[in-house]
Amino acid sequence: MRKLINQKEHFIKDMLDGLKFHDQKISIIEDSIVVRKVKKESGVAIVSGGGSGHEPAHAGYVADGMLDAAVCGEVFTSPTPDKILAAIKAVDNGDGVLLVVKNYAGDVLNFDMAKELAEAEGHNVATVIVRDDIAIDNAEQRRGVAGTVLVHKYAGYLSGHGSNLQQIVEKVENMMESLHSIGMAVHPCLVPTTGEFGFDLEEDEMEIGIGIHGEKGIYREKSETVDKIAGRLLSELLPHNDDNDIILMINGMGGTPDSELLIVTKYVMEALEEKGKTVHKLLVGNYMTALDMQGFSLTIVSHNDELLKSLNAPTESTHY
Repeated sequence: MRKLINQKEHFIKDMLDGLKFHDQKISIIEDSIVVRKVKKESGVAIVSGGGSGHEPAHAGYVADGMLDAAVCGEVFTSPTPDKILAAIKAVDNGDGVLLVVKNYAGDVLNFDMAKELAEAEGHNVATVIVRDDIAIDNAEQRRGVAGTVLVHKYAGYLSGHGSNLQQIVEKVENMMESLHSIGMAVHPCLVPTTGEFGFDLEEDEMEIGIGIHGEKGIYREKSETVDKIAGRLLSELLPHNDDNDIILMINGMGGTPDSELLIVTKYVMEALEEKGKTVHKLLVGNYMTALDMQGFSLTIVSHNDELLKSLNAPTESTHY
């Protein structure tokens, strides 16, 4: 296994120690919790997190305009309730805490347990669960993937502009009704703590509907040209959102060069134009990855003026 790590047991600690040098405005508490170095004096605190391996999510979004804290579990493993509770207590300024949780059984269970413990200590805590991955047919069981980053940005903006906890919950849940994603891969990720690939894939195959924890997709096909792949993913995605005015994220899975993401962008945008869609905001880059998986995901959400304003608003995160 050729990876730039020292000891696999120190993967998270070494990564977060490096993050402190990269971002001088964050602190690491309790070994695995990233918080803003300067706690904001007012406004709802936004907390997210999950297993590591999705960088820059979630720690890279701890910044003014986005998250107040991110709780980092081991690779592809939910953080424990005690760590989540510590994050809530560290950032709560009395205006309440919103937990942004991706819909995975471990994350939902552990964040919910931490919420109950925090409420028992007098904290006002609410939760929104992101379910944007349309690869899962059952809407309640859909996984939270790259669309989670847009939730981080929207919630952070609302907090900074005076919305209270209940208002943020209502607006975010309304936004998520039109938030949908689907991804693909031409090469699986190698999990550094196990030395194993998430799944096997032949050189001439591609996986459609992959997850962000190394999960294989909903079906496998022979590899196609980028224009056909773009059309295939859009054919899965667009039936879930018939709005002509949309916001689009083209997200790399960690091992895809920017040059290839831009080629994907060309064909996705051309296909959307042919279908009469207007993209009011385009984001292209690595936002929610799966280690070194080679592939990409598409996320769309319906446009509205407030959401667009929130996504264009300044943030100190260098990864957004």
